[in-house]
Amino acid sequence: MEAVKAFNNELYSLNEYKPPISKAKMTQITKSGIKAIKFYKHVVQSVEKFIQKCKPEYKVPGLYVIDSIVRQSRHQFGTEKDVFAPRFSKNIISTFQHLYRCPSDDKSKIVRVLNLWQKNAVFKSDIIQPLLDMAAGIPPPSVTPKHIKVQICSSNHCYCGI
Repeated sequence: MEAVKAFNNELYSLNEYKPPISKAKMTQITKSGIKAIKFYKHVVQSVEKFIQKCKPEYKVPGLYVIDSIVRQSRHQFGTEKDVFAPRFSKNIISTFQHLYRCPSDDKSKIVRVLNLWQKNAVFKSDIIQPLLDMAAGIPPPSVTPKHIKVQICSSNHCYCGI
């Protein structure tokens, strides 16, 4: 658990820096995240919580932490043995809902990361597509309110079962 505490200290020290965050700082955070791999669930939860609670200008650096940890893990341990990407994907819709509360200028940076993830098959398309849709203002399927579905499907010719 000491490794998790060290990671949290590195992660939350981001608040002491003015964005953009240096490559050296991102490397420090990534290394401490990888060192805490035995507690990867705690690392992932810490990053998700950071993104949820941080100021808007730190949302994208939080995304860059996810990207850096996942890419390093895949590089170091191989795609098959990477534990971080599958864990980050569990709450990815919620995480991105918080991410999109960033300054409007930063949304293109989020889309850029998503496009790179799609190009490099970091996450499957069925995970990335709803996140790209969110950038375009389309709510993800799991959080579409029922009354919107009813309005969409209220035609007499609809067979969707709603």
